[in-house]
Amino acid sequence: MNETLSVLQHTLQASVSPYHCIMEASRQLEEAGFQPLTLTGTWNLKEEQGYYLPVFDSSLMAFTIGRQNGSMPSLRMEAAHTDWPCLKLKPSPEVATGRYGKLNVEVYGGPILNTWMDRPLSMSGKVCIAGSDPFTPDVRFINFKRPLLTVPNLAIHMNREVNNGVAYNPQVDMLPLLTMIKDTLDKDHYFINLLAREAGCDPEAILDYEIYVYNLDDSTTLGIEDEFFSSPRLDNLTSVQACLSGIRAGFRENGINAIFLYDNEEIGSRTKQGALSSVTDRVLEKLYAALGFGRTDYLNAIMGGFLISMDVAHAMHPNHTEKCDIKNQIFLGDGVAIKMAASQSYSTDASCISVVEAICKDSHIPYKKFSNRSDLKGGSTLGALSSALLSMKTVDIGVPILAMHSARELMGAADQASLEALASKFFLV
Repeated sequence: MNETLSVLQHTLQASVSPYHCIMEASRQLEEAGFQPLTLTGTWNLKEEQGYYLPVFDSSLMAFTIGRQNGSMPSLRMEAAHTDWPCLKLKPSPEVATGRYGKLNVEVYGGPILNTWMDRPLSMSGKVCIAGSDPFTPDVRFINFKRPLLTVPNLAIHMNREVNNGVAYNPQVDMLPLLTMIKDTLDKDHYFINLLAREAGCDPEAILDYEIYVYNLDDSTTLGIEDEFFSSPRLDNLTSVQACLSGIRAGFRENGINAIFLYDNEEIGSRTKQGALSSVTDRVLEKLYAALGFGRTDYLNAIMGGFLISMDVAHAMHPNHTEKCDIKNQIFLGDGVAIKMAASQSYSTDASCISVVEAICKDSHIPYKKFSNRSDLKGGSTLGALSSALLSMKTVDIGVPILAMHSARELMGAADQASLEALASKFFLV
């Protein structure tokens, strides 16, 4: 496995919840010399220095300030999202069915539910514990890191139509099995007791939690020449890692480079830490103010800026070629997908595409233009949302993958290097 995939593999294994994704991003940025900031702190910024700030635990912004020559620094941005479709625990999740101890979950985003069946699963997230006062709870991030759960399929003998397609009921079919009820086990609190042990606190001290179920599988290369890379969470940690690699590539003379890693894209981005939040505008304005620029200067920088939104694209499926456009197709291994849609679900136009295309051509980065079938609605990304709020030129790109929103997805092993090369060049040219 090459170095690019090894780094991506580490990020995939470390980022088992949006919170852990931000912790891993912070670690990488700190190793590269970036200094931490806070949303509410006073910012004393220096030229040729990088900074990062976590945003409400599950999102993050980072930026670099190049050497200034007295004029207003231009702005370039890259964005990706830190969440993925999965199962998420509800309050009071203990569900006893006979002697089986299950967990009550709900579906987060749009997963392919049957891919979560019959796998070893684990849990991660954050726990809030009573602190010194009501407004400052003690927040602890936990990762069980071991097989704890499984969602068993019904045997074919009890469901003879299973191979003809089954509609899974999230409230009935997707409740994961955790334990067997015994006399020594508190059947009403077995999860809270387990969570308290992991968090290192008393069960009574837990105020609330946000716990996600995740696929414990390792990532791996496969194929005759290791030309494929298979892993959970490729959507969208491939893009997260590309943003992190890009922002660490160096400084741009008289320029500000910034990345935004947003939570909640899979559920619409309408949160305080999502791409539809005003936090991007406010953080950027605070950045320019800290450098001594006024409101008009900041607005000019925004409207003259450029954003690359990164999210995965649909590769041609080997068994269902009819699902792709008759011309604008992309295969695993083709490099970067430039995503286009007349509906603007992908935020692109000819002028913006030309910028990215020129960078790719000049740097010999493989790429292809991609569109969905005209009679088949594809996905959407955070690019259109962010560009509408910021009034900024934007283009949507990403690596092509198969099995999007599965518990395990597939990409071309060479494509991550292409995406990261573009992410770096965009911040340097």
